[in-house]
Amino acid sequence: MARLDQIPAHYTARLRGLLFDLDDTLLDEGKLLPEALDALYRLKQAGFELHAVTGRPAGWGAVLAHQWPVDGALTENGAIYLKKEARRVTLEDPLSAEERQQRRAELEAVVSELRRRFPSLVPADDTWQRLSDFTFDIGEYQRVPKQEVFQVRKAARELGANTLASSVHLHITLDRADKASGSARCLSARYGIDPFQVLLSYAFIGDSENDAACFAAFRLTLGVKNQSGRPTLPPRFLCQAERAHGFVEAANLLLARRRDAG
Repeated sequence: MARLDQIPAHYTARLRGLLFDLDDTLLDEGKLLPEALDALYRLKQAGFELHAVTGRPAGWGAVLAHQWPVDGALTENGAIYLKKEARRVTLEDPLSAEERQQRRAELEAVVSELRRRFPSLVPADDTWQRLSDFTFDIGEYQRVPKQEVFQVRKAARELGANTLASSVHLHITLDRADKASGSARCLSARYGIDPFQVLLSYAFIGDSENDAACFAAFRLTLGVKNQSGRPTLPPRFLCQAERAHGFVEAANLLLARRRDAG
């Protein structure tokens, strides 16, 4: 991974916007620091499109899309998009209400079996706000050994489910979206641009294993210093600071590059 100041000029010359993870990237131990929020406002004022891309639930996405200076929030690891236009926020799900209800019932059966096999697992606090997945706490308030997480993921796959792990949560879902495919789908549909162009026109910043798809797909990928998990590909460029301070570091570089470009 290279330093931020080694990012080629043509990578930043025509950026439409920045996609960013929440936990341990924008947020610092779950908190939104004033300097991180200020960085979002400065990026927005400079003309960057801003989209949160997170494993957090649709319920979170609706709130932050209403209150933060962002254009949207892609939640539940790419499954559910909250689109902000003017003051209105709308929820976009690729499944119909009937399809989502049926898939939810199937997911609950998988989760019930996992909880039977692994009774020590604790659901995440935000599970009740979710539409497409069920989430266990493996690092937010509980500390689940990596070997147990591995065993749970193996069992979930045997039951037909997909799994993703972040620095705080283990996600169980029957959806096949990830952060990269969800971003390409939603932004292509919203702005009428080719999905491949999405991968060239937006930068992504994150920190953990469930960001791996974005690290692999986007041309300009940034990582805050506190990298966690074992992503297939790491980000191409690494901040010198951790969490929110790393996010601010990256924002300052993008803003400086835009000022230099006039």
